[in-house]
Amino acid sequence: MTAVATETSTPLWDRRYEEHIAPVNRILDETAALRPDFSVSYVDPVHDVDQAKIVSLYSNVGVADASGLITAGDSEAVTRQLGLHWQLGLRPEYVIPWNVYPWHAPNEPNGRLQPPQIRSGLKPLLRMLKVVERTSVLVAHGTEAHRLADLLLKTENPLLWRRGFKVYKVKSFGGRAFAGAPERQHANLEEIRNAYQDSMARTGIAIPR
Repeated sequence: MTAVATETSTPLWDRRYEEHIAPVNRILDETAALRPDFSVSYVDPVHDVDQAKIVSLYSNVGVADASGLITAGDSEAVTRQLGLHWQLGLRPEYVIPWNVYPWHAPNEPNGRLQPPQIRSGLKPLLRMLKVVERTSVLVAHGTEAHRLADLLLKTENPLLWRRGFKVYKVKSFGGRAFAGAPERQHANLEEIRNAYQDSMARTGIAIPR
């Protein structure tokens, strides 16, 4: 499962069961089956189960992306996320994106996630972490992600201390964090940049000079 998805004419959605990403997307299939009236978003095949070292946990309020894949948020949020990762030299195979609350009601936005919804995301998150065995850092984006990260740490699951697991709490790539004054937006983006830069150093991902 070490091959990374390459650009082909096959839509990304149709490649979500390629060997290097299928294990996490099978978990999402099983998660979807728990709530048949809801949909789930899948992990893009540009990511890689065997190479991933960092988890990006998103507070997935709003509507599901039309691609059916997990994203950092709306188009502006995705642009910020891609730009920051490119500047840092953080390749997608080293990251696994994940949603706090895996489910979406068809054609309806998720509002602010309530505590029971956040708690319901803990088991799928733990299942994913067990499969993506090289991850040892989680960057939690937004309030809901911060709360799920706290629940994760409270489990004292052995995989956390075995891996020396580290959690960073930062702003989301979109929403209110980037709706204020330019200076504040810059400070929020720098906070996120520092978290990923530190995550790369912590997990041994080379930072280009």
